Amino acid sequence: MSRSKAIIGLIRPMRQLIISRVSITSYEQNTMTRYHLHTPANVNHLHDRFNKQTTSHDVETMGKVKSAHVSKKVKISDFVSTLVDLDDSKESVYGALDAWVAEEQEFPIGRVKTALITLERKQQWHKVVQVIKWTLSKGQGVTVGTYGQLIRALDMDHRVEEANRLWVKKLSRDVQSIPWKVCDIIILVYYRNGMWKELVKLFKELESHGRKPPDRAIVRKVAESYEALGLVEEKDRVMEKYASLFKTRGRYGRNPGKEVAKSKISQ
Repeated sequence: MSRSKAIIGLIRPMRQLIISRVSITSYEQNTMTRYHLHTPANVNHLHDRFNKQTTSHDVETMGKVKSAHVSKKVKISDFVSTLVDLDDSKESVYGALDAWVAEEQEFPIGRVKTALITLERKQQWHKVVQVIKWTLSKGQGVTVGTYGQLIRALDMDHRVEEANRLWVKKLSRDVQSIPWKVCDIIILVYYRNGMWKELVKLFKELESHGRKPPDRAIVRKVAESYEALGLVEEKDRVMEKYASLFKTRGRYGRNPGKEVAKSKISQ
């Protein structure tokens, strides 16, 4: 009898252990089943939502970049059109330029040059002068080339005396190093306005520094200036000295057969 009780005492704990394991296994299976049934849907939902948000953000970003790119082109085009249509008063031009630059993070020197090209093409020389002077007042574009461009614009705006003063003040002291293209500008100014003495004086100074004209058109202007002053011998000297330019070289060293008479454009 005692043996039977002992066996029964062993069986009961084992039965409880089996039932517990079955319950745990059943719970794990149910849990796994619920996970497999519901999690993919949730994950897919999250993926879809994430993709939609990402796509929307990307499209919005691309749209802004494209819009900004287009707006810059439109902005410069609109500004140049506005500048062309403005009256010639300094207040109007400077005011428009100041308002334009205020919207830029950096000084838009490239777009200023674009505006100048348009104004020159339309022969709005007074505005060309104003834009260049405004640019210089901002400490931008302070180069020999810019001063040369301003001298030409002043001359075309019938302000030859101011053009000459600018040359004397800013550039004349460095004729030994100023590019010939800029020297050509002031020579043309003198030639256009019959300033023969100033022209030959400048040319002699250039020669004194050992500088030789690269352009036969320059030599021709100098020779004609000497002739206008009655200095025929000087004319002959110059023509003989630089005769080779009329045979082998054109404007700034180019082939004379391909040379275009650009000197007449501004005359």
